[in-house]
Amino acid sequence: MAKKFPAVPYPDAPSTEEYEHDLHLLQIELVKLQKQLIAHGDRILVIFEGRDGGGKDGTIKRIVEHLSPRETRVVALGKPSDRDRTAWYFQRYAPYLPAAQEMVLFNRSWYNRAGVERVMGFCTDDEYGEFMETVPAFEQMLVRSGITLIKYYLDISKTEQKARLEARRKDPLKQWKLSPIDAAAQKHWRDYSACRNEMFARTHTASAPWTVVRADDKKLARLNVIRNLLGRVDYAGKERGLALANPDIVFTYADDYIENGMIAP
Repeated sequence: MAKKFPAVPYPDAPSTEEYEHDLHLLQIELVKLQKQLIAHGDRILVIFEGRDGGGKDGTIKRIVEHLSPRETRVVALGKPSDRDRTAWYFQRYAPYLPAAQEMVLFNRSWYNRAGVERVMGFCTDDEYGEFMETVPAFEQMLVRSGITLIKYYLDISKTEQKARLEARRKDPLKQWKLSPIDAAAQKHWRDYSACRNEMFARTHTASAPWTVVRADDKKLARLNVIRNLLGRVDYAGKERGLALANPDIVFTYADDYIENGMIAP
């Protein structure tokens, strides 16, 4: 019999007016953060992972909306080429790492190997094993080089994913998001959960921890990701009250959150 997870209360969603007001204030703080980043030559790398329909696109869009495109880059790599498949796995990602004064946001990342590639059989057992053993060392090298590395996993329920994927199919403006992988997302829900849990267990490290975002409500997820991001970086003129994320929405990964239902089963 499948294990029963308790229902975890979800905070009330903001009204449209509250959301737009708070988002405006948070985007002002992001501009302040970027000014500091440019002035000091810092490097920030933000990774967004999660299931299909998790809200990665919309969250990233709100973060970069008013930032300088010269120092802000969004990376969303497509299917690997034949050459990519014969190269060191991290090689195709290395050219996109941030240089001084840059913030880079990965809309999916090398963690494709721990999720979709594993579930859909796009990598071998040996390739998967090699990745899981080496990714903590790779990320530690990035951090030791001076990169601020932040990893977010946007977590949604099976019911919410189903609704969002249905909306994609019906909305002509979202047709570009549809893929064969989407069609298999619900069918392989448990497989993705198992891979996600193993990814957390093996790649949540002191130098590169995972931050989980309960993302069934898009507005709450976006606002609280930005608040958390602002709280992770020091910059001049910070309105510290705005940089406090709701711990019922955004939290550092721990095994207990799988057991108590904070992370969707």
